[in-house]
Amino acid sequence: MSRVVTTYHQRVAQEKRALIVTAATALFLELGYDRTSLARIAERSGVSRATLFKQFPTKAALFDAIVTESWSTADEEDPPPAGNVVDGLSAIGRRYAELLSRPQMTDLFRIVIAELPRFPELANAQFSHGKMPYFESVRGYLLAEHEAGTVRVEDVDLAATQFLGMISNYVFWPTLLVPGWEVSAERVAQVVDEAVCTIVARYAASPTANEPHRPKGVREASP
Repeated sequence: MSRVVTTYHQRVAQEKRALIVTAATALFLELGYDRTSLARIAERSGVSRATLFKQFPTKAALFDAIVTESWSTADEEDPPPAGNVVDGLSAIGRRYAELLSRPQMTDLFRIVIAELPRFPELANAQFSHGKMPYFESVRGYLLAEHEAGTVRVEDVDLAATQFLGMISNYVFWPTLLVPGWEVSAERVAQVVDEAVCTIVARYAASPTANEPHRPKGVREASP
C-alpha cells in the first residue's frame, strides 16, 4: 500500500510541476521575467504558494527547470548507435530537430533574448543547462567515432557545430523571425538526411562509408 501511495504522490507532484512550468513560461512571455512573481505563477498554475516554493524556492530555480525540461528528450538515456556514423548521426539529427520543433523551445529563446540586457544570467542558464550539455553529447559521439576509426575528425567542436548548425538554421531560427514559419515533417527529415550526408562526405574514414547506409529519401547524385 505504501508503494501505491508513494507513486500517487509522485505523480501528483509531477503534474503540479508541469502546471507551474507551463504557467511560468507563459507569464515570462507576457509580462517579462522581472515583472513575474512567484505568487503570480502560483495563482496562474492553480497551486498553493507553499507547493510552488517547495519545488522552486527561487525564480532562478524555476527558470533553470524550464531550460532543463525544454532540452530534455524521452530517449536521452538511449545513446546513438556506435560504429555506424550514418545511423548515429541520423538518430542525433532527428532528436535535435524534434527538440527545436517544440513550441517551448521557441518560447525559451524568446524569453532569453528579450531579457538579455537586464538578466544575462538567464542566457548563462540557457547555455550551461541546455545548449552546452546537448552539444557535449554530440561532441562526445563524434570523438568516440573518431577514436574507433569510423570518422577522421581532428576538430570535434567544429564538426559538431557544423552538423547542428545545418539543422537549426533551417528548422529553428526562422521561427523567431518569420511569423507563421512552418516546416513539414517530410522537409525536416530531408534536412536531417542532407546534414548527415554532408558530415559523412567530409569526415568519413572511408570514401564509401556512407553508401550502404544512405538515409532514406536522399538519392545519390547523378554523375
